Amino acid sequence: MTTAKDIMHTGAHWIPAHETLDRAAEMMRDHKVGALPVSANGEQDRMVGIITDRDIVIKCVASGHDPSKVTAGELCDGTPRWIESTADVDAVLEEMQSHRIRRLPVVEDKKLIGMISEADLALHLSDEQVAGWAEKVYTRT
Repeated sequence: MTTAKDIMHTGAHWIPAHETLDRAAEMMRDHKVGALPVSANGEQDRMVGIITDRDIVIKCVASGHDPSKVTAGELCDGTPRWIESTADVDAVLEEMQSHRIRRLPVVEDKKLIGMISEADLALHLSDEQVAGWAEKVYTRT
């Protein structure tokens, strides 16, 4: 059985909710990622959301806000989603499809150990699985 841990990429990094978006952008650049899980202030094991590079551009910069003054926590909305490292690929796809998300943090013993992105799905799943996932995530409802 292929699990979330088998298809995730390791090295996911947190950003504390109190950090500013300019710092988040620097972290994304330095780690070559497009999203960061946001942790409760001082608690690296409690996720309060995820921010993406697109969130920073659309919700902050394009809205006329200063990324050096807006925090990662202010940008988070909704309920954070994640999956256990032992979950099988079908559970991963279901979680991502049912919530129409493109990135999914992977946890083990309540600790962040990785992230699954669209690229990870494309690398590890069949064309049929990826096509089915994309149809459900990207189709307008």
